[in-house]
Amino acid sequence: MKIKNIFATMILVLSTALMSCASDDNTPSFPADKTYDMTGFARGADASWVTEMEKCGKKFYNANGKEMDCLTLLRDLGVNSIRLRVWVNPTDGWNGKQDVLAKAIRANNLGMRIMIDFHYSDSWADPGQQYKPKAWEGKSVDELKTAIADHTNDILSALKEKGITPEWIQIGNETRSGMLWDTDATISGAAYDVTKGDVTYKKNIPNYAAFLNAGSAAARAVFPKAKIVVHIDNGFDASTSDWMAGILKDNNVDYDVLGFSLYPTSDWTSTVASCVANMKAINTKYGKEVMIAEVGMNETPADTAKACLTELMTQSKAISYCLGVFYWEPESNSSWNSYAKGAFDETGKPTEAMDAFAAE
Repeated sequence: MKIKNIFATMILVLSTALMSCASDDNTPSFPADKTYDMTGFARGADASWVTEMEKCGKKFYNANGKEMDCLTLLRDLGVNSIRLRVWVNPTDGWNGKQDVLAKAIRANNLGMRIMIDFHYSDSWADPGQQYKPKAWEGKSVDELKTAIADHTNDILSALKEKGITPEWIQIGNETRSGMLWDTDATISGAAYDVTKGDVTYKKNIPNYAAFLNAGSAAARAVFPKAKIVVHIDNGFDASTSDWMAGILKDNNVDYDVLGFSLYPTSDWTSTVASCVANMKAINTKYGKEVMIAEVGMNETPADTAKACLTELMTQSKAISYCLGVFYWEPESNSSWNSYAKGAFDETGKPTEAMDAFAAE
């Protein structure tokens, strides 16, 4: 494997020289080894399911039917960056420390750039569920900030010991509704009152900001050059994005990038256009870099998914302060956890949707 750099020119020159020596059919010529452009705009994938899928016997194949390692196949398809979610104490171990390390080592060995996505939960964290890790229940605000910092430091230090340097570190996952909810307003980190059944998790924006800053400070202490990402959903929603960016600014949250999720439906053209306009507005008003931290599109029809992703990639890449686009679990399909927004089919082959990630 060769990462695209100054040596790529040497390879090309050598290849050209070899080919020029082939004066007739009796003299073999050898094509240059494939190079991979891992620089610049992130053509990314969140492939956090991969180890669990492999454990369950899932296999992956290229278009010609050759069985391949999933991450290697993603790289061949143009993916240059991998996003990995982190859970605190998952019941089955998936997305825990050792699982994250195993996937990060594999991605790093392939020359891929890495985003670490801290959920600060034992399971899924998103606008509908921002529950504390069980071990953190009952802690004070100061104790919660310490727990966030310790967990962040633990994961990132383990990566550093393995020679892995994440390029982006995401503090919280889709935190539009805040993080580390609690019914006690004095220790809750909800961004607004959230009612689930007969339980209401109370709003406390200063706590939410303090929790984000605890993670950010811990991340910068280990990897000072990494970009700190705050992540919210509905990247097409300009008013919500402005509201959240305003909260972050007013409460002095230390971050570099506002990341968005985007899951277009059949009316994807207006959704993509709204998201691109929103990213431009955020940068103009708040001076922050932006990225699509998650995107997903219905797996069928695949040509529609390809068209949507190609347009999103093209428009996002044209924005100098947009750092990249990450597809959420492209290696999946509806036969796995009933997730129908992947970009592989049930035989383990990529669909044409992955053509959108091909390097130019």
